Amino acid sequence: MAAMTAGEIRAIEDRFPLLFRRPVYKRFGPLLLLAGTVLYLAYALWFFSLPQVLRDSHWERLPLFLSQWVSYDLQPEFRLDQPQITPKYPRFSALGDSPNPDWVTRNADGTFTVLIDGLAKSVTFDKTQAIITANGQTIPVALASGKPVIAGPVPDWITAHDDEVVARMGFAGEVRVTVDRVKVRKRFLGWANFVFDTRSPFFGKSTGEVVTLILSGPELKPGTSNLALAGDNIWYNAQWQHGDVWTKMLQTIVMAFLGTLLGGLVAFPLAFFAARNITPSGWLSQVLKRFFDFMRSVDMLIWALFFTRAFGPGPLAGSAAIFFTEVGTLGKTYSEALENIDDKPREGVISTGANGLLVQRYGVIPEVVPVFISQTLYQWESNTRGATIIGAVGAGGIGLKLWEAMRTNSNWANVFYMVLLTLLVVFTFDAISNFLRRKLSPTIHDYNRSQAEQV
Repeated sequence: MAAMTAGEIRAIEDRFPLLFRRPVYKRFGPLLLLAGTVLYLAYALWFFSLPQVLRDSHWERLPLFLSQWVSYDLQPEFRLDQPQITPKYPRFSALGDSPNPDWVTRNADGTFTVLIDGLAKSVTFDKTQAIITANGQTIPVALASGKPVIAGPVPDWITAHDDEVVARMGFAGEVRVTVDRVKVRKRFLGWANFVFDTRSPFFGKSTGEVVTLILSGPELKPGTSNLALAGDNIWYNAQWQHGDVWTKMLQTIVMAFLGTLLGGLVAFPLAFFAARNITPSGWLSQVLKRFFDFMRSVDMLIWALFFTRAFGPGPLAGSAAIFFTEVGTLGKTYSEALENIDDKPREGVISTGANGLLVQRYGVIPEVVPVFISQTLYQWESNTRGATIIGAVGAGGIGLKLWEAMRTNSNWANVFYMVLLTLLVVFTFDAISNFLRRKLSPTIHDYNRSQAEQV
């Protein structure tokens, strides 16, 4: 095969200039984009001081923080400066008013033994000595000299201060020993008293005993069936407050539904006047689009703060905040959907001599209704999450309850309970939204097409 001449090569280049003579920005565009991305990431690392932040972070606290979401602890305290050593439990202990756990034992020789994690991790003590066992080691702590003293080397899981010895035993808990007291923190996996609190007559009973009492046991409260009593005790659980939590969750759902529904009803007609290809006035279109921009540019949280001041704390402020935000968001999405329709169906309806209202009904709406349904359902689902956030600033719902639990910085199990409940509701509404989109969109489209054919 003969080699191509220079003239033939130039002729081919002239025929296909976009292939052989691409602009510089097209030839090096991907490389420049990659270099820009790398430079931006390097700038972000410097601007936010991420290496220093990561280095100074207390990552050792993360396991303890996470454990507090899925566990609870009991903290008996034993005073050694009293005539007789007796355990003292914090007020409102998860063990009830008369705690007698099997992991606290008074021995025959007058000493106490507290099992932190079975026999592998425990502490045995009297007024003169505490013996701490953990990690295969047994460490005696003498208390007779006026301060706790450890004879011999101190293992790394024990910290010896001048007036206190702290033994860390991982997830299982810890022991603090001073000359006048021994304080134990024992951690349990799970949520304490999630069903019945310590005030309930069902507290401390096994599942079988509770079922037997409900089905065939004598009335625990005269005039009230055991089933009704059990339901009342669960609903008004003082520790977990199921009734209040579920009521606040229902408020959040209603806020999201009401705000989205009203926002969609207002945005629907306004979108027709904002769409350039629908409205006869370009000035009106621009005014409405800037109105939509304003409504959605003010964050839902800001609207919630404003309406909380106007109406006071409660779900009305939350519903109003969602409504104002959705007028802007749905108005914009609706008008953009209208501007991207195919004009042929509308032109066909116009050719029949139909008036303007019928033209929109049969020439426009059949095309955009599936998009409107999809966007509205998505916003409804999204606002269920958003309503949780705005609740934290006083707009009512589960968000306010969640914020109250977080402020204590010690009630993380309740926080996790409400987080899981919110996730469950969001997942449920996501499934409902997907189902409705699949079912309603084809049905409405087919109906509107049949109506258009009749016209």
